[in-house]
Amino acid sequence: MLGFKKLSSTAVGGEAAAVLERKSVLVTGASSGIGRAIALRCAQAKADLAITYRSNQKGAEATAQTIRDMGRRVEVLRSDISRKEDIDALVARLRTGFDRIDVWINNAGADILTGEAGRLSRIEKLDRVLAVDLRGTVLASWAAVDLMRRQGGGCIINMAWDHVDQGMEGENPGVYAAAKGGIASFSRSLARDVAPEIRVNILAPGFIETAFGEEADPTFRQKVIDLTPLGRWGKPEDVAGAALFLASDDAAFLTGQTIMVNGGVVM
Repeated sequence: MLGFKKLSSTAVGGEAAAVLERKSVLVTGASSGIGRAIALRCAQAKADLAITYRSNQKGAEATAQTIRDMGRRVEVLRSDISRKEDIDALVARLRTGFDRIDVWINNAGADILTGEAGRLSRIEKLDRVLAVDLRGTVLASWAAVDLMRRQGGGCIINMAWDHVDQGMEGENPGVYAAAKGGIASFSRSLARDVAPEIRVNILAPGFIETAFGEEADPTFRQKVIDLTPLGRWGKPEDVAGAALFLASDDAAFLTGQTIMVNGGVVM
């Protein structure tokens, strides 16, 4: 229940409106960080959930338990979205387990910054990010479109990065921009292709307090704060709030749009 209490403190009146009641939402990569926060916020808004993980089963089950404690239904599914066969199996499970998937959120991404991943070669980092973030998002989006066309519509949300248009110096940012810029461009094209039945929008987080932010050295952390007009690092819950808006009927006239959740670092 700790995650729920943290989320509820940011909601208007202490509780999120039931804007996703009677809707089903898939969130990929929901075992930690932004994906977990999005899944919890959707559950708080009365959605039923399907969440995926690749390797962190313990984290995914913890997310699921918090959702169940809210009284919502949740299915936990293992899937490596860089593998088409895994996505096909995921869709098959969704078809048998849910009447429909109203919102498909492609949050899963490759870590190239923390732990052992941060010590990969630049080629290994490039291959990993292109396979998971870019190729995985494209494959999963196509699968979502096929599913949603059969059911009569839906909403897709893909994750980019706030610096894809402005750029950032450094090898890791360059690799990240290559993948996330591709996601943003692909998503805009997809939005035109599948309208008006399906909406496709983009979330572009900036500096968010995930594992990377938590491990950053104090000098860099302060530099980010100094660069940010709103004077702090973002929280996963900040991204979750924007995701909830895009998933809701309040965003019914938005497609092909990007929301940058970054405190104003990039405008």
